[in-house]
Amino acid sequence: MPRPWEANPSAAFRRRLGRPPTELGNTNSSPSCPDIWELDNGDFAVVGRDLTVAYAERLPPDVSVSKDERVVVIPRSTLVAARPDIPHA
Repeated sequence: MPRPWEANPSAAFRRRLGRPPTELGNTNSSPSCPDIWELDNGDFAVVGRDLTVAYAERLPPDVSVSKDERVVVIPRSTLVAARPDIPHA
């Protein structure tokens, strides 16, 4: 049975949400990560640290991570800075 939503690997990066990681002090010298981007199909891409293994045994009962998914962690400042850019609908 197909899943109701699938990520589209051909979607392009449209715009950054929030400020670059260099402005937030979340990277040393290159804009490598963390970051949040809106894709041209309306989905979002999150660049952060893959902590899937660290959280695997501590997931809440109603959370599951498929083999093709990862638990990605970003700094609070990244999401807070993106808040004004996140669409309301």
